[in-house]
Amino acid sequence: MSTTKSPELCHAPHDARPSLGLIAGPTASGKSDCAVRLAQAVEAAGRRAVVINADSAQVYADLGVLSARPDAAEMGGIEHRLYGAWDGAQTCSAADWAARARAEIADVHASGGIPILVGGTGLYIRTLLDGIAPVPEIAPTIRAAVRALRVADAYAALAREDAEAAARLNPNDTTRVARALEVVRSTGAPMAHWQARMEGGIGDAVRVTAHILLPDRAWLYERCDRRFALMLERGALNEVAALIARDLPPDMPVMRAIGVPELAAYLRGECGLDEATTRGAQATRNYAKRQYTWMRNQPPADWPRIAPEDFNLNVSVERLLRG
Repeated sequence: MSTTKSPELCHAPHDARPSLGLIAGPTASGKSDCAVRLAQAVEAAGRRAVVINADSAQVYADLGVLSARPDAAEMGGIEHRLYGAWDGAQTCSAADWAARARAEIADVHASGGIPILVGGTGLYIRTLLDGIAPVPEIAPTIRAAVRALRVADAYAALAREDAEAAARLNPNDTTRVARALEVVRSTGAPMAHWQARMEGGIGDAVRVTAHILLPDRAWLYERCDRRFALMLERGALNEVAALIARDLPPDMPVMRAIGVPELAAYLRGECGLDEATTRGAQATRNYAKRQYTWMRNQPPADWPRIAPEDFNLNVSVERLLRG
């Protein structure tokens, strides 16, 4: 991700680039609360602030409950954008989201405000800041052939045809292995060739004030369990029943969102509610674990990794307002 290192406040040179706040972290880590508190503090200092969603589940209108989308009270009087902005019948890719996010960020900047991104979808954040590789459209026949392979066979083929990509990937990462293999077969060039030509990133055009929330793992997992139980109380089953009634293809992102397959199995009579709840909570913890690992290792080293209780509101506001 392209960013400029955050110097100490007392030695900070003038930087005319517009500010962009970012609160990232795994699910249930307290990101939304921190983002709202930060936005409220920015507005108390005399600048407009807008929270912009960077969570791949919260973009879907159909997932208000299961994505833990903030309600009006939780928004704390702050304008929020890109929440529920896509219908479940539409796929919101990282490129789709980044295009919309760029437009929203530019609009907030044009009005003199400060946008604050909040979310845990690392691919979204990386695509927005670094851009996206301009890979040509994959030939449908090649895509179908690659996706039909077992992951072990696809990885073996990738090791022969793009050894560099194979060395970077987990042999069991079905999606990324297939993507790398279909790219080299369809375009004739390895993935690294396209990744070296990243386009559309805004990382060099904005001054990022970022915080990565990494709570105590035991606290985080217990919070995941409590939140999934609360989702059931708030109508998650009705939300999934409405999705089933839409008869959307099972491979649509909205149908694969955390909690949807587990609760759909209960509604179809394939398991009891207790089992569905246990599976849903476990899926949430597994997702949080993957996000935690990504957030700890992938973002720039100078982005602070902090516990939610260590979030320094005053320093963050000062950095956002500095120019």
